[in-house]
Amino acid sequence: MTAAPPKLLVTVDVGGTLGTADGPGLAMRLVEASPLPPARAREIMRAGLHTRPSLTDSVVTEVCEALQMPSEAFPRDLPPAPFSLFPGTVDALRRISEVATIVTLSNVTCVDADTEGLRALLSPWVSDFFPSCRIGHTKPDPRAFHAVVDHFGSSAHGLIHIGDDWACDIVGAIGAGARAVWISRGRKVPDESLVVDHGVFVAHDLAAAATYIQHLAARSDT
Repeated sequence: MTAAPPKLLVTVDVGGTLGTADGPGLAMRLVEASPLPPARAREIMRAGLHTRPSLTDSVVTEVCEALQMPSEAFPRDLPPAPFSLFPGTVDALRRISEVATIVTLSNVTCVDADTEGLRALLSPWVSDFFPSCRIGHTKPDPRAFHAVVDHFGSSAHGLIHIGDDWACDIVGAIGAGARAVWISRGRKVPDESLVVDHGVFVAHDLAAAATYIQHLAARSDT
């Protein structure tokens, strides 16, 4: 009896790809409170906040200094904002799960990472969750992607990552040696050469990404 071929391994971004938070979380509030340009503030938080498993006083002080804001302005005891899935997300995940193992891979603070809430929304289609505050690395750092493949005893070349953020999801996945699917939602491709040179698949939404992955799986079975 021939063993069934292994399923594909798919990582999927959360915010902006599967759905959106119903209100500002900690990261968004800090961007608003910092005098720094938003892009710079987000870069600082990716390195110094999103990788921390808990909010200690020293973490708060360090982050506030980097964001050039007083420590007393740091929001305390914020609950995670409720998360709403985009229309069609569940059906797309169901189709992908028929041919692949799906896990999330997201840049998120320990305050905003509502793993149990996501599990309730995405079970049984998504089998595990890899928020940056759990794995200690943020996209586009290759180590974020490698943390997932190491967990499954796989390789980056066998990984397909789906996301809507060009720099974190697409450039990051390619840098890690994985394949990438960009959720464009009608936006212009930032770098056509990257698409051509690395075979990035541009999908309007998650439903189109699901169809692409189903086709990949069908080809690998032949």
